[in-house]
Amino acid sequence: MNFSRFSLLAAVLSSSLAFTQAVTPRARAIHDSAIIVDTHADTPQRFLYENFDIGTTDPKDIGHISLDKARAGNLGAEFFSIWADPETTNGHFAKATFDMIDSVYEQAARHPDRIMMAFSVDGIERAHKQKKLAALMGIEGGHSIENDIHLLRDYYRLGVRYMTLSWSNTNEWADSSGDMDDPKIEHHNGLTDFGKQVVLEMNRLGMMVDISHVADKTFFDTVATTKAPVIASHSSARALTNHPRNMTDDMLRALAKNGGVVQTNFYDAFIDEGFRKAADAQKKDAKAAVEARVAELKAAGKPVTYLDKDQVEREWSAKIPRPPLKALIDHIDHIAKVAGIDHVGLGSDFDGVSGATPEGIDSAADLPKITQALLDRGYSAEDIHKVLGGNLLRVFRQVEKISQGMKPTR
Repeated sequence: MNFSRFSLLAAVLSSSLAFTQAVTPRARAIHDSAIIVDTHADTPQRFLYENFDIGTTDPKDIGHISLDKARAGNLGAEFFSIWADPETTNGHFAKATFDMIDSVYEQAARHPDRIMMAFSVDGIERAHKQKKLAALMGIEGGHSIENDIHLLRDYYRLGVRYMTLSWSNTNEWADSSGDMDDPKIEHHNGLTDFGKQVVLEMNRLGMMVDISHVADKTFFDTVATTKAPVIASHSSARALTNHPRNMTDDMLRALAKNGGVVQTNFYDAFIDEGFRKAADAQKKDAKAAVEARVAELKAAGKPVTYLDKDQVEREWSAKIPRPPLKALIDHIDHIAKVAGIDHVGLGSDFDGVSGATPEGIDSAADLPKITQALLDRGYSAEDIHKVLGGNLLRVFRQVEKISQGMKPTR
């Protein structure tokens, strides 16, 4: 073997070891002593449309979340995304939202020894003491309330504890980052007066206001309106990856001033500029492939769900090399430096990114690798605990406290 071939082999082996390297006992101890909170997983799409059982032990399951995977990664609390796909549930947003909420409750009922519904910080801590996964819910997209404040209250009564003001679609009261360049969409220059009422009603209820997906002006309108800290349930840093879903440094500083927290998204196109550009380059062809699949299903008289589109999107995502774990850690690091260590956390977007997560992060079981990477960068155990869940719990508790102060006294 000549030197150049030997060097190449050594580089490949070194790269491989970087992704399979065991987590050190110290990192594992730090990780296992934390209450780890992830604020965004799209697994309810699987519950509802695939009849997926979170208790699965199938070694071939391609999903990011299961009870076994959560236990292996010491995931303590998961906010399951309640997302009504605007295309496939058009005209039935509330029904789809209620069905999705029901699907989470059904999973908890199937496995009461391992998972329990939680609706507060105290509930998360109770589940942690009982060594159960705390299941919480966040609505992804204000279209779910169908412009009706009464529905917002109903969702809160059913246990929803955050709502993303918009998804990728601008609704009747909040502009989205997903369609600001579309001249066919009627925009509002941020939040409408009704949108501001929604934010204040969420404050009163004790529902966290989520600004992931919103347009920049909507974000600044929200932080100017809210009486409580806000969250970005699954967003990353635009300074590193120039995607409109990510937050600018000015937004990060404004959110820190508000007291909120940015839960870093794991999606490759949000954390790696090279992946984002490659995904953009094939976007037209990928969209055509999805549309062809949808047309095929409709022609056969079959219903179309998000999972049908996701299957095609997975095939296209797999054409682009996954970025290293370093890309994700860079975003956590950047947010911590710009907003402060008290304002960054984890919002994986598990089961919602067509498998496009960085190398080494294949499921919730791999969360300890994040702790190891942060430790390697010199983060203290205390600061790592903040990132893993402490910051989100602080914000959640503050939202609860402010809600109590806004309720009328007898």
